[in-house]
Amino acid sequence: MSEIAIRRAEEGDIAAIVAMLADDPLGRAREDTSEPPAECYAKAFRAVDADPNQLLAVMTQDGRVVGTLQLTFIAGLSHKGATRGQIEAVRVASDRRGARLGQRMMEWAIAQCRARGCAQVQLTTDRSRADAHRFYDRLGFKPTHIGYKLGL
Repeated sequence: MSEIAIRRAEEGDIAAIVAMLADDPLGRAREDTSEPPAECYAKAFRAVDADPNQLLAVMTQDGRVVGTLQLTFIAGLSHKGATRGQIEAVRVASDRRGARLGQRMMEWAIAQCRARGCAQVQLTTDRSRADAHRFYDRLGFKPTHIGYKLGL
């Protein structure tokens, strides 16, 4: 039986994380998978890792990074001062998809949000990611809002 664990990402995980982020049509157009990883990723990693309201996590299987996601804990005044958990950049290595690893990571992320006192867990996903939409629907997420972005 293989050993699966979820932990806080370390700087040495950056190349594996970026490879997963780049492993789809959208990611291929926006990520840089050169070796060693571009300094922009190390700088971003250090900023995320230093922020107590951010948690970049990886899932490992037999020591290999096979999944990742980022949690952001958002304090706010709306909903009676509720904290929200924002889940982003959920990825599973392409050769491990279909093994319910994504579900395990999401269940772990939701538990982390509960432990931090979040009243709600939310996420965004690109309109073109039909498989991701089915995945989030199966986990009980509801498409309740329309998102907007403005590139800067």
